[in-house]
Amino acid sequence: MAARDFYESLGVSRSASQDEIQRAYRKLARQYHPDVNKDPGAEERFKEISEAYDVLSDPELRKRYDAFGPDFRRVPEGAEAYAGSGAGPRGGWRSASGPGGGSGGFRYTESGFGSEGIDIEDLLGGMFGGRSGGRRSWGSIRGADQEAELVLTVEEAYHGGSRTISLAGPDGATRSFEVNIPPGVLDGQRIRLAGQGGQGTGGASAGDLYLVVRVAEHDRYRLEGRDLYVDLPLAPWEAALGASVKIETPGGEATVKVPPCTSSGRRLRLKGRGMPNQRGKPGDLYAEAKIMLPPKLTKEESRLFHELAETSTFDPRNPR
Repeated sequence: MAARDFYESLGVSRSASQDEIQRAYRKLARQYHPDVNKDPGAEERFKEISEAYDVLSDPELRKRYDAFGPDFRRVPEGAEAYAGSGAGPRGGWRSASGPGGGSGGFRYTESGFGSEGIDIEDLLGGMFGGRSGGRRSWGSIRGADQEAELVLTVEEAYHGGSRTISLAGPDGATRSFEVNIPPGVLDGQRIRLAGQGGQGTGGASAGDLYLVVRVAEHDRYRLEGRDLYVDLPLAPWEAALGASVKIETPGGEATVKVPPCTSSGRRLRLKGRGMPNQRGKPGDLYAEAKIMLPPKLTKEESRLFHELAETSTFDPRNPR
């Protein structure tokens, strides 16, 4: 069975940009990753889209694939100069003028063989044991850069530190990496692991592995940029009279000074208590007031609230 076209594997057009290719890969990788999708065919599909991404995300490999199709790995270095632009994977060899274009050899075009043009054996340099008597080098190509997601809690992103992670590679094998997470890393930022990407060919260096940080949703903290938001539950009398309230933050315990007459929704700022920033100013922490009532009032509490209701002239629906 013929190999599936890499562009079809990712569901993108041949003119797709690198961003479009990356988005398509990330979407499909989430869908078919064996850790998520237990369908029997998911692992093979994941390997297929990973191989397609490895090639199409590398400009040089993509150029060779566009020129020579499934046989792009078997074509000698420098042969791109003889390939017709826009031929695509189903295109073929085109003749070239100048030195090296033998008059009595064969050339392969999109329509078949002709009697003029390039001597195919000269071009291949005896790759298959032709008259040159040796095998020509395929050239050195650096390995493709790769991406994987690194999911962190808010606390892990806040503190950073060293962490060992395991990832399943395109071949299905699991590899472990020691990752240094900088304090204050944000959602969408990338951590580079040099030389841990796709393997190079012909002795070339491997590509890099980029870990894209995803900060998971938290049941207490909300993250907007470097600013952290947290609910601040208050008793009615704390909100009315003012209070000093201790709260837990990712950086430890902090004290919030609640001004008198604080209503629900008011945000109290703690400067510099948000996410750290190794290159500049840290974010802030905002404690959002949320007035709470007991699940059930005692007789004395009920009496005092009735007394307050009879005494107060405040109308929350028509404040002055």
